[in-house]
Amino acid sequence: MDDHAHEPGHHDGHHHDHAHGHSHGHGHAHGHSHGSGGHHHAPASFGLAFAVGIALNLAYVGGEAAYGVIAGSLALLADAGHNLGDVLGLAAAWLASWLGRRVPSARFTYGLRRSSILSALFNAIVLLVVTGGIAWEAIRRLVDPAPVAGSIVMIVAAVGILVNGITALLFMSGAKNDLNLRGAFLHMASDAATAAAVVVAGFLIIETGWLRIDPAISLVVSLVIVLGTWSLLRQSLDLALDGVPAGIDRAAVERDLRALPGVVDLHDLHIWGMSTTETALTAHLIRPGLPADDAMLRAAAAALDRDHGIGHATFQVETGEDGHTCKLAPEHVV
Repeated sequence: MDDHAHEPGHHDGHHHDHAHGHSHGHGHAHGHSHGSGGHHHAPASFGLAFAVGIALNLAYVGGEAAYGVIAGSLALLADAGHNLGDVLGLAAAWLASWLGRRVPSARFTYGLRRSSILSALFNAIVLLVVTGGIAWEAIRRLVDPAPVAGSIVMIVAAVGILVNGITALLFMSGAKNDLNLRGAFLHMASDAATAAAVVVAGFLIIETGWLRIDPAISLVVSLVIVLGTWSLLRQSLDLALDGVPAGIDRAAVERDLRALPGVVDLHDLHIWGMSTTETALTAHLIRPGLPADDAMLRAAAAALDRDHGIGHATFQVETGEDGHTCKLAPEHVV
């Protein structure tokens, strides 16, 4: 999947400002930024997980809608609609992991890696919107409780725990390293939790006949889902806005770059996520009185990959000797 031509460095020697050491590590971020669990294999190994997850969930949505009509249960029908939303979320995550493997083109010079960030963001927003809808319905039902066929609700929800639980487990290993897969995992895990709560609600309704148990449990589950989704929303929004990815210490990266041989200063340092698993960096390094040094740039890129999980580094080397400061040097200039 390494679609970059690894140029060890090219230098425009006759003009200081653009001695352009262009060094890519591998296009994969290993390292502690997103965990090093070999996540660059994710798309291949998780294709089956997505296929199985989508098939299971579609089958379940059909059954749940049918039994919702039979039992006269608005709760089951609403949940079937919610699960249809999950199938869309899973499909978006799958599409994004596939698009992320596309080779860069003349128009999309990074390939379509960022689609995984958009998918994680989409998953978070859909989860919050759907949960808001469930909470609204639950509040309405607390005021005006509706009769519920407890036994059918219990059985159908129990199947839901199984379907969503199995699907969540398929993504659990990838959820640590990839925000897109974490979105899919959270989505399925929150559904399994909702289904479990519905089973409990069905049982309590049968035992006590108290109809307000159903919406009360829905509200509690909604709150839990919102708390769980908040960090996914925040992290995916950060990545969409070119924030430094979670787990990367910008100060430590700058310290390591300043410690490179011959570097007296640096500016225009940018660190951002190209996808939910890959991180890029650009920086201008000031090295006065020294010849171009490809080996130093290669070593710097390798160290960034190893120590910080930044797999795509580009350096511009300047001597700073001609009296002209780089126009990107001031902190506030981008």
